[in-house]
Amino acid sequence: MQNPRVNYEMTEEDLNTLLDACKPTPCMMIGSYVSPSPQENANRAWASLGRKMGFDAMTVRPGRGDRFFTAVPSETEGQKQERLEHEAETKRLAEITELRTKIIAEFARLKELDGCQGFELGDGNFSGCSGTGGDCPACGE
Repeated sequence: MQNPRVNYEMTEEDLNTLLDACKPTPCMMIGSYVSPSPQENANRAWASLGRKMGFDAMTVRPGRGDRFFTAVPSETEGQKQERLEHEAETKRLAEITELRTKIIAEFARLKELDGCQGFELGDGNFSGCSGTGGDCPACGE
């Protein structure tokens, strides 16, 4: 789902910072260092304003005046944490489902090859198949 565009208004100070960033800066070439271009400075200024105001600087479009613009809101730290937790839980549940499906398929294959012999429950406990219907966790019989 794509985030909707939001209208923003920057302060006069923010506007001046952006305009100053766009100005060419005199530089002296020393070695192979090249000073940032006005475009690079402007991009950095927009990125900084985006972090400050909570929008993705790469989505900015002009608005109805110098201080107005639209942009797509960026994900807050809280939203990011919530999303990551949700993704991790979804992945965990998918893995559980996949493992259960594999186990059921493997038990079915084992029963087909050798009949149900039950299985080791751990700690020396063994579950056998009584064939009375629903007792055996391995085959369901």
